[in-house]
Amino acid sequence: MQLHNQPLAKGHYTLKNVRLETGFEYDNEEIIKTKTDLFCIEIGDGKIQSIKPNDANSNAFDAKGKLMLPAFRDMHVHLDKTWYGLPWQTLSPKKKTVKDMIAYEQKIIPELLKTSVERAEQLIDLLQSYGTNYVRTHFNIDPTSGLKSLENLEKALENKKDSFGAELVAFPQHGLYYTDSVPLMKEVAKLPHVGFIGGLDPLSIDGSIEKVLDFTVQLALDNNKGIDIHLHEVGESGMKTINYLIDKAIENPQLQGRTFVSHAFALAHLNQKETEKIAERLAFAKVGIASSVPFTGKVMPIPALKKYGVNVLIGNDNVQDYWSTFGSGNMLQKANLIAELYGYATEFHLSRTLQFATQNILPLDDKGNQQWPKSGDDANVVLVDASCSAEAVSRMSAVEALMNNGTLFWKK
Repeated sequence: MQLHNQPLAKGHYTLKNVRLETGFEYDNEEIIKTKTDLFCIEIGDGKIQSIKPNDANSNAFDAKGKLMLPAFRDMHVHLDKTWYGLPWQTLSPKKKTVKDMIAYEQKIIPELLKTSVERAEQLIDLLQSYGTNYVRTHFNIDPTSGLKSLENLEKALENKKDSFGAELVAFPQHGLYYTDSVPLMKEVAKLPHVGFIGGLDPLSIDGSIEKVLDFTVQLALDNNKGIDIHLHEVGESGMKTINYLIDKAIENPQLQGRTFVSHAFALAHLNQKETEKIAERLAFAKVGIASSVPFTGKVMPIPALKKYGVNVLIGNDNVQDYWSTFGSGNMLQKANLIAELYGYATEFHLSRTLQFATQNILPLDDKGNQQWPKSGDDANVVLVDASCSAEAVSRMSAVEALMNNGTLFWKK
């Protein structure tokens, strides 16, 4: 099911029978349950204006006892290239390397661009149906696409602007030098609505870690952008790339908190001591990791990264495209996967795992104090058919409604 295109409510209005988490219930010192109650939530000017005791008889929109949670954020996705909306296809076994995929993209992009606006909108609809109202999306910048992938993505985002937001990463999918993408990257970096400079496997694609990262860092500095590079390489080259980027962030404090390594598969191949050392360095340099939580033989050390204070962003990456068939678009599924992979099975730990879908916003703090929502918070919320956060994560509960900057959309 998808959301209605027309909002149910916007501007100034009130929701009644809204379920909010109010604390933890304990058996001795063990958390055994999450306490909730019903409230009236006043919305106005894109903000939560007030939170009041429930008045079931008030003249307000009825949330029907659904649980209100922060809206979900997908922090690594490719809206500009998807097969979603086209007939089902799986991956070709002939395309085994990134360079194989680059050659394939060069063939199919001209045809895909003809319908990429419509398919991006359909993918946005899918993400919204699972409660996502904001993404970090990478878009191709390469000689085959030119600026067309960006232009079509912008059209789709403009058509969805009332219900959906995005930050944009210029992604040289075909390499900076492997194909002549440097002039295009310089051009797109000047655009004010592009927030991040992307990158791809500097050694295996372009033959040099230093040359590629020096260019990427300087382009980001010159244009006041963040950095978010794709790094699939493992072993020595993968770790050298991560450490080189850390060094650059330490040298340039304006990049700290704005620099990310997407995938960073090399981290999954380290022993515990090596993991803790790199986690400490990442946290010190404020370099984050963006992960789709892969588990093909190796599992990312997300708990260790979080322990040391690394900013870990989670996303679906590919949603039914020619790179992967496994992205569902559902951020609750990602949280559920994290819980299962790392054994987060208790009421407390399941409730904490919601942070990977909401990007660190949780209704209750670790001691059970209510910390969200508060008056003045942005009115970006979902209404979920669940009794609490832990159940929402464990059961991947259905999203019934999505509110984006105070505009409420309900399921069809």
